[in-house]
Amino acid sequence: MAPRRAAALRGGEQSLREHLIAAAGRLVARRGVAGLTVRDIAREAGVADGVLYNHFADKEELLAAALHAHVRSVEAAREGAAPRPGEATVEANLRAYLDRALALHAAILPAFAGLTTQPKLLARLGELPAPLGGGHGLRGELAEYVRAEQRLGRVAPAVRPDAVATLVVGVCHDLVLGGLLDPAGPPPQPAPDLVDALVATLLHGVLPDRGGAQRSRGSTSRS
Repeated sequence: MAPRRAAALRGGEQSLREHLIAAAGRLVARRGVAGLTVRDIAREAGVADGVLYNHFADKEELLAAALHAHVRSVEAAREGAAPRPGEATVEANLRAYLDRALALHAAILPAFAGLTTQPKLLARLGELPAPLGGGHGLRGELAEYVRAEQRLGRVAPAVRPDAVATLVVGVCHDLVLGGLLDPAGPPPQPAPDLVDALVATLLHGVLPDRGGAQRSRGSTSRS
């Protein structure tokens, strides 16, 4: 016998599977995944507990789909698209990527609280495509942007795009996760001058400009 449709679905176009994912997604957004039970999700969806197993192999499959949908909805709600290669300046685009990635991490990571203690759920998530960056993930999306700028001659050929992307995403993890683990710590959205400094470091590195120093010494000796 087919499961009784939830009252919220009667006369609507949403399938029961989509309804269950949406209900689980609301709980995930409010509470994270730690401690969520099948009964919690069923009550949020307005269905009997056993209905979930008519559409998902287990609770972890449903939660993985809910987390995936939640991340995609957060990204979709962000205004504006990712910077395009060849437009604006590389500096402005890196700053835009960093601002965007920080905002996405701040909105998304709280929902993943407790995920590291659920290996089965982690495995289910690993079976799904990356929800951000058009399926490439933020790191892959930014790395591809840097490669495109290299092809345009706006980024040095020696730069490793994956290294740039890893540094940017790593900054987001450090700042946002630090705030989650220590609520008394600094806010996940850093001060603009710190973002400026991070972008400047990406652009110019940490070693001194030896060519500039030599030019300066040469001009001094001639004066």
